[in-house]
Amino acid sequence: MHLQILQYWYLRGILPGMQNALADEYHRLQTGESTRAVAYLRLRRALQNLMDAGVLKPGQALPSERDLATLLSLSRVTIRKALAGLIDSGLLVQRQGAGTFVAERILRQFSRLTSFTDDLRERGLNPQVRFLERSIGEVTPEESMALNLSPGSGVVRMYRLRHVDGAPIAIERTLVPYSLLPDPENVTTSLYEALEVHGNRPKRALQRLRAVALDEEAARHLELPVGSPGLLVERRAFLDDGRVVESTRSYYRGDAYDFVAELQSD
Repeated sequence: MHLQILQYWYLRGILPGMQNALADEYHRLQTGESTRAVAYLRLRRALQNLMDAGVLKPGQALPSERDLATLLSLSRVTIRKALAGLIDSGLLVQRQGAGTFVAERILRQFSRLTSFTDDLRERGLNPQVRFLERSIGEVTPEESMALNLSPGSGVVRMYRLRHVDGAPIAIERTLVPYSLLPDPENVTTSLYEALEVHGNRPKRALQRLRAVALDEEAARHLELPVGSPGLLVERRAFLDDGRVVESTRSYYRGDAYDFVAELQSD
């Protein structure tokens, strides 16, 4: 009964305001020559515009397909087609038995050295990780240059797929000197937490970001079409004494991540 009361006030209070905004935006985009073939594209654009404007917020539920169809005088097939495009692009998520929601976007700040796990926990999200590879071996010439290690040194290699609420968000290849992480099997969710146990949590890092089209391997793991927009982030992290503690190359879903930097004038 209590849940029904909450749902009643939610539908009577929050949803009507959002529905009015959606109807207004949909009709604003409507052209004189309207066909069912373009109606789903117009609805898709209206929803995306409201998300960009902050009217539809991350985690917010959308009205049901039936309610949207009634509101906009469209068929449920048209509604479903519009939502499917936004779900495929990662802007909306469907939860079995719960409905359709605006996808959460993860903010990472360039001004702070944090781990993937730190970023998600700060937003109240639950990060998960699946190891595709975790091994120890002798450093290769290329790895030796990335980590400033001598030939013959040991290196820990990790290939991880990152998830939030079961959805793949990022894929990472990481190198760490074995001398700084002698027990890589203890890395569960956070690499930095495992490094901190040995007093080797990084203190600073150099990071480079660029937009890319996801290749076949990255797209397959992130469950996106090949060529989808992504973000490539390359990071080298250092200890106080200048030793390299981490070299990571990550691919992030372009539709799920925002990188933020605070800028100040002199």
